[in-house]
Amino acid sequence: MNLPTKITVLRLVLTVVLIILLCFPFYSVGVNFPTYNVLGGVSLQYIIAGVIFIVASLTDFVDGYLARKNNQVTNTGKMLDAIADKALVNSVLIILAAQGFINEIIPVIVVLRDIVVNAIKMEAAGRGRVVAAIGSGKLKTATLMVGTTLTFFYNMPFEFINISIAEILLYIAAILSIVSAVQYFNMNKALIFGKEEKANS
Repeated sequence: MNLPTKITVLRLVLTVVLIILLCFPFYSVGVNFPTYNVLGGVSLQYIIAGVIFIVASLTDFVDGYLARKNNQVTNTGKMLDAIADKALVNSVLIILAAQGFINEIIPVIVVLRDIVVNAIKMEAAGRGRVVAAIGSGKLKTATLMVGTTLTFFYNMPFEFINISIAEILLYIAAILSIVSAVQYFNMNKALIFGKEEKANS
């Protein structure tokens, strides 16, 4: 297991830690996170979660950079990277929606988009083709990461000027999810419906 893959595995471990931190009923074992009287109440639990999310998100860029720089790109690494990405972002979005921090439609759209795009990529892989990442997909990921991070930190510092940047970014990410899914479909519809094979036969 090379260094980039180890960093990817670290992201999976941090994801599990994050899920436990956000979902475990700590009060039942006598653990209570302090809440600070800022913006109606800021819990240390979500600040810690935000820091972990930032570190986990940064590993997404580091592992890819090191893999390309050191020529250590492997099929195992690519598979684990895709799993780690979806596990981190989608689980956090679902939890934040369940706890009332974000609108439920955001994780619904993002998860459905991932299902559609992954199905297209699997179909392409089965026919010996690789579907490359596109600009709208990368922008969606970046917007989603920043919006989620700001949500963990209660939209600070923008909350002090009453501008919901975190919410705006997450809605933009949801829109970009739809846009990128449509683009992936249009770019690969010939392959999906088998017209490409007929044209080459």
